[in-house]
Amino acid sequence: MSATIRKVVVAEFGDVSKVNVVEANIDAPPAKHVQISTVYSGFSGGDIEMRTGVYPMVKKAPFTPGYSLVGTVKANGPESFKFKPGDIVASLTVYDAQAELVNLPEKYLVKVPDGLDLQQVTALVLDWNTAYAMVVQSAKVAKGQRVFVHGVSGAVGYALMKLCQLQGAEVYGTASERNHAAIRDQGGIPFVYTDKNWIKAMNDLGGVHAVFDALGFESFDESFSILAEDGILVAYGANLQLLNETAKPRSVVGSITKLLARGINPFSRKRTTFYFITRDHPTFVPNLNKLFELLAEGRITVPIKKVWDLEDIQEAHRQWSSGTGVGSIVIRVSAPK
Repeated sequence: MSATIRKVVVAEFGDVSKVNVVEANIDAPPAKHVQISTVYSGFSGGDIEMRTGVYPMVKKAPFTPGYSLVGTVKANGPESFKFKPGDIVASLTVYDAQAELVNLPEKYLVKVPDGLDLQQVTALVLDWNTAYAMVVQSAKVAKGQRVFVHGVSGAVGYALMKLCQLQGAEVYGTASERNHAAIRDQGGIPFVYTDKNWIKAMNDLGGVHAVFDALGFESFDESFSILAEDGILVAYGANLQLLNETAKPRSVVGSITKLLARGINPFSRKRTTFYFITRDHPTFVPNLNKLFELLAEGRITVPIKKVWDLEDIQEAHRQWSSGTGVGSIVIRVSAPK
């Protein structure tokens, strides 16, 4: 039996006028799928990249965006028995989360423990899970190390800062000057990216043990230049081009190839890697459950920079890189039951 829903659709690649809320029908969940009533969807730079058509291997338009969600189980399809109606679950969906109802494979749903704030949980699924994997598994950040985070006031950047601090590291990073006070309040040491003063400052300290860079292109070169002799550069994006949507899109292939080549130089102890989160990786669910545990214990608090309603999706796209505040952005799709 089908139902009528509201959902976001990117009709074609382009400016914010190409993303709108429409009415559509959704069928009952097929075998091994579960129908979820979305409460919150995540919102990140990936949404901007998908809308403009520069996201790696992006679907052909039209499509519904939304990389992650938290919602309640509405109905099980045939051969789905793990969850019951009313259960609160989280999922890394990649697409389709910005819709009132969505049918998802049961295997990609994770039960959310009782008592957790659902806005914060939404940010854990993509933003904090990405950060956790890079800190713990990619860079293996340890007590006493120096770490540098580009975009330290952003969704993943803030998570990187707090998780590195939990490991006992000292955190430096770049951020818009309007957010410097907020970063200092959290124990970080912020710099302005554009004046490049951070390069000399970090090298004067002897370099850093880890850099986390989602900017890409020439930023990879700059980040590599501030590594300590045994440091690691963890790249996870190419967001420089998102900061100026009117600029001609650039291919990321060359800069990523150069990045990875630097990491296999037999005459250097410096390392490089590119991290890309995937729900199929064996660490995805354990990492998310660990973050649920940290949130429940009060060891982390996830700041929510802005909550947009589904109808305001165009404004969410317009204001993605602007405004004062730190943390993650979420889309309210429906009211929590």
